[in-house]
Amino acid sequence: MSKTRLEAFSDGVLAVAITLLVLDLHVDPGRPGGLFAQLAAEWPSFVAYVVSFLVIGVIWVNHHAVVRLVEVVDRLLLFWNLMLLMFVTTLPFTTATLSAALAGGDPGDIRLAVVLYGGAMTGVAIAFTLLHGRITAQEVASGRLDAAGRRRSLIRFGAGTVLYPAMTAIGLVSAPAMLALAAALSLYYLFNQTGAREDDPALGEKQP
Repeated sequence: MSKTRLEAFSDGVLAVAITLLVLDLHVDPGRPGGLFAQLAAEWPSFVAYVVSFLVIGVIWVNHHAVVRLVEVVDRLLLFWNLMLLMFVTTLPFTTATLSAALAGGDPGDIRLAVVLYGGAMTGVAIAFTLLHGRITAQEVASGRLDAAGRRRSLIRFGAGTVLYPAMTAIGLVSAPAMLALAAALSLYYLFNQTGAREDDPALGEKQP
């Protein structure tokens, strides 16, 4: 399989996942109380939407960054990529579940929704780290990256495998705090944590 086909398939799945997030946003202008009151009552949906949109958007950016480094699209790499996409596609469901639980106010429901949302995020972090590990192993084998550089890159990129479970534990106490931490982690990953030089001529393309 070509790298282009891998990226095209992944882009399609990520595009669907990020689009599905908006389906949980809805108001009824005809209901008593007015539109402003409905918008205020639906704040969990809007906050969760923004955070999850940011998460998936950053995943898309970083997926492009790591796929640029691929030298051979082998079966193990494909399976790690599919695992990543599996967890990403759960985010619309877990986002909607969390926002509904926050709107409902039942503490038990909120805690369960937090575990579902945090579990999906943790799954994304683990799968993405495995994918990145496979790709950087290829780089080491080809001589484009040394073992020490690979370790540093994996530590930076794999931080979410520890931080997302910690975020989930905090969410059991305060779900809004978990959403704030999820946004903060996305901002962390917004910066280049892959260890790749974007002006590397070996990648075959120049970045601005």
